[in-house]
This record gives sequence, structure tokens and C-alpha cells, in this order.
Amino acid sequence: MVRMKFLCDADRCIDCNACVTACKNENEVPWGINRRRVVTINDGKPGERSESMACMHCTDAPCAAVCPVSCIYPTEDGVVLHSKDLCIGCGYCFYACPFGAPQYPQVGNFGSRGKMDKCTYCAGGGGPEAPGSAEEFAKYGSNRFGEGKLPMCAEMCSTKSLLAGDGEVIAQIYKERVFKRGYGSGAWGWMTAYGEAVRV
Repeated sequence: MVRMKFLCDADRCIDCNACVTACKNENEVPWGINRRRVVTINDGKPGERSESMACMHCTDAPCAAVCPVSCIYPTEDGVVLHSKDLCIGCGYCFYACPFGAPQYPQVGNFGSRGKMDKCTYCAGGGGPEAPGSAEEFAKYGSNRFGEGKLPMCAEMCSTKSLLAGDGEVIAQIYKERVFKRGYGSGAWGWMTAYGEAVRV
């Protein structure tokens, strides 16, 4: 069974934020919300790593487990969607998600922040709207998945560090990359560029 997943190769990510920009443009995400963001660890130090983060469309999604109205659910392809029609904006999914994917669309007191927003894997939404319709786009963003395309963030990644697709296929691609370049920072990255020992 196909399970759609994301994988970010931290040895290839150059912190260009093209994935973030592509997501915002493709889905017309409101100001203040980033469905995808780039997190840099050890910024400016040897061993620096950048990782593109969004909803990872977990197989056993903790956000879906805690939702009191069951508005978050996985599809047959493993994409975790949510219905803004059912969402009550309680924020339980925000606290349960280890990646910080679900977000409130606006800042304010509890109850005035609106319904949650999250990455949809460019698969449209989880509501009753017709796939590919203007109503679906207005609520959830682009439905590239329905057109047989990958999410725009992965398509726009210049170094192809952000992989998207069938979990088994992208795991095999990553395995081949690691095998080819060797494992760790010494084979690729900071030490190759600057000739310094990396202290982890």
C-alpha cells in the first residue's frame, strides 16, 4: 500500500527557503502562517544542519488521535488531512504534533484565533468541496495531488534535499544517497568545505 511521506536530506539542505516560498505561493497561505519552515541547528558552527519541516503525514498521527471532533484523518494514500468545517479550534492537535504543523491562522485570545491550518501535501482539503474546485482552493489550497503531481515544496527544492512521494521509494533514494556519499558530516558538508574536524 502506498503511503505518501516527506523526507528532508539534511546533508543537502542549504537553507534557501525555496520550499517555504513555494508552499506560500502555491496555496496562497495567509500572512503569518507557514505550513513549511526551515529549521537550522548549530547555526554558524561546525556541524550546522538545516531541515525543512512541515506536517510529516504520520502513519499513526498524534494530532488525529487527540482531536475531539475527529476532523483530522488519514486518507488511503497516507496523507493526513483536516476538515475546517468540523474543526472547533481547540488547539489539541497543535500541542500533540511533534513537528508543530497545525497552526492557528491568527493571533488572539483563545476562541478568537480561528480554525487550524496545516500542510495538506498539496492534496486539497478534507471537506465536502469538489476536488479541484475554487471553494476547495479557498479553504485548503492547491490540489496538485489530484493532478498526479508532487507537492510544490518538493518540486521547487533546488538541491533535491526535500523528497516527497511513496515512503518506500523515498527511503530507497535516501539509502542510495547515503551509500554513495558515505555517512555523516565527514563525507559531505562542513568538513569537506572547510577542512575542520566536526565535533558532535
